[in-house]
Amino acid sequence: DNNGNLIIADADRGLLQLSPQGKLKVLSTGTESYDLVFADDVDVAPDGQIYFSDASAKYDRHNLKKDLIEHKPHGLLLQYNPDDQTTKILMRDLYFANGIAVSPDNTFLLVVETSAYRVRKLWLEPGHEPASEIIIENLPGMPDGISSGTQGKFWLPLVAPRNAILDKLSQSPKIREGLLRFPEFIQPKIAHYSFVLSIDKNGKVLDNLQGANPDSFGSISSVEEWGPHLYLGSIAFNCIARLPLP
Repeated sequence: DNNGNLIIADADRGLLQLSPQGKLKVLSTGTESYDLVFADDVDVAPDGQIYFSDASAKYDRHNLKKDLIEHKPHGLLLQYNPDDQTTKILMRDLYFANGIAVSPDNTFLLVVETSAYRVRKLWLEPGHEPASEIIIENLPGMPDGISSGTQGKFWLPLVAPRNAILDKLSQSPKIREGLLRFPEFIQPKIAHYSFVLSIDKNGKVLDNLQGANPDSFGSISSVEEWGPHLYLGSIAFNCIARLPLP
């Protein structure tokens, strides 16, 4: 944040703050009427406001596959105000609310809806019409974390290609829910693939980085641009990767 603290979305504990001296503090566990279930991603706006996602109001991180298979809008977008230490809900009914990225000019933010394969824009300017809009949809994979880069880019990793079985069952919620009763080894698997896009503020694709090599750094869940490189995180590797900017 603007005071040098590290702001953390902890899936189990909520919104946290880690000071430069190593002191950990809980900022938010929800609102007066809502308790966080699965804090997912966070970004700090230039004005100091903190925006974060609760991936699912029904399933915690230990049961995230259930949310994806059930395919219902349980996710939320929230705002934490460090001035008065209050938390409020900005949006509900998001499909697995995931990555958050605030624009450098503080006029809008982008929130990823992983299980709907899309990115939604929420305008932060009061009175803007429409208040929110979908800027890119029908993505070929499951989008995860999103971050702002330079030159008007937003980096968007696709953690896995879309699953043909789940797509075919998209209009059959009862069958999708039935899949959860099958043993783990029968349920649809996340395929290994390397996939990162960059988009502009309107959802236009600017960079398209892909690789199908089974030995590559894949299942990419987060991307950060720093200097001449992209730094990549993954749900499949216990390390980070670095890639020269395209």
